[in-house]
Amino acid sequence: MTDFQNIGVIGAGAWGTALAQTLASAGRDVTLWAFEENCAAAINDRRENSHFLAGVKLNKAIRATSDITQLGEMDAVLSVAPAQHTRAILSNFAPAARAGLPVMLCSKGIEITSGKFMSDVLAEVMPNAVPAVLSGPSFAIDVAKGLPTAVTLACEDAEIGAALLAAIAAPTFRPYLSTDVLGAEIGGAVKNVLALVCGIVLGKELGRSAHAAIIARGFAEMTRLGVAMGAQAETLTGLCGLGDLVLTCSSEQSRNMSCGLAMGRGQSLKEIMASRKEVTEGVASAPALKALAIRHKVDMPICTAMADIIAGEMDIDRAITALLSREYKVEN
Repeated sequence: MTDFQNIGVIGAGAWGTALAQTLASAGRDVTLWAFEENCAAAINDRRENSHFLAGVKLNKAIRATSDITQLGEMDAVLSVAPAQHTRAILSNFAPAARAGLPVMLCSKGIEITSGKFMSDVLAEVMPNAVPAVLSGPSFAIDVAKGLPTAVTLACEDAEIGAALLAAIAAPTFRPYLSTDVLGAEIGGAVKNVLALVCGIVLGKELGRSAHAAIIARGFAEMTRLGVAMGAQAETLTGLCGLGDLVLTCSSEQSRNMSCGLAMGRGQSLKEIMASRKEVTEGVASAPALKALAIRHKVDMPICTAMADIIAGEMDIDRAITALLSREYKVEN
């Protein structure tokens, strides 16, 4: 299969809707699955997803549905369900999906119950699917408005990856091809945790110097974990690693960054999460990253500190003191 004209999108949140919009702009026929029937009806009737992406007029080539089985015979599918719900949703979708269906995983996170990345989850529940990962510095509203964006598309099958790249590319949406699926997933998961930390640093008014240090030392942690798990270091220097890290750690528009800012200003994590309708993936990924670091014997003090804060095992001030009191060492 090299002609990916009919593309399905699983998940009508802000990111799923934005991707549907750019696919339609690229000339594809798009079927967007929404969990809520009223959300699908609103998209079809009013050409707007007012709940998750208000103010964006949606392309007429997007057809919304609340029946996920309608995506089973698509040429390709984008899975944009939150990471912690991906297994359940793909399990429900699996019986309807044709054999060999390319599935582009667009959720950045680690399944907290198993410590597995989304490609592992896909392999378990849809073993006949062709996995790919779409990741990079990309805010949903920027993509939906057609602002210039570049991302990584990783697929181990280079031929299918090239065909998928041609199908999703648009004048202002530029994907770069990779075969390093694991590297793309590691970058997307780690940057969310580091964005929480960067938010805390700025929320506590520790300064931009400390903020830059967290980005740099956090990138070192990301790279160490990636290499230890078999990913390519070069992948993590690209859009899905360093690029996404810089964006997510530098803007309050990031859900993870804004969560950390609120924590740094004294608001409890419980209060923050209760006030949100969208997922903050870094909160779930931090404990899973700590477990991966221990399993692979990788030093990840920043991510580990964030996991301890989330678990209530250490408060923010103690975590800061502990990080600043670490033994001096050669930079690597």
